[in-house]
Amino acid sequence: MTQTRTRLGAMQIAIIVLTVATALVHLQRAWLAWGDNDLTTTLMFGANFLGYLALITALYAPIAALAAYRKWVRWALIAFAVVTILGWVAVGAREPIGYIDKVIEIVLVVLLFLESRQQ
Repeated sequence: MTQTRTRLGAMQIAIIVLTVATALVHLQRAWLAWGDNDLTTTLMFGANFLGYLALITALYAPIAALAAYRKWVRWALIAFAVVTILGWVAVGAREPIGYIDKVIEIVLVVLLFLESRQQ
């Protein structure tokens, strides 16, 4: 029988909360850009929102078909967060929410890396 359940301890719950938090920040930024009729920014932040949700779902959802790929999904989520951070460093607005979100993403990357070491 293929194991489909992932044990959710404190670290995994923290990873889920941080991922959902940064996804929601990106959704809020997409919503603001939509209100400003800025389609490019809306799509960029919207894609980031969906990417975070898709990756966290693939990492922890009890889906047998994904079990063999969880290690790679974790590294994809790390890469996704790092690219998001670098994008903000390159062109992001220097607003308080941006700094808060980058702290969230840095902690997320650290926790994902620590989790990878436990696997």
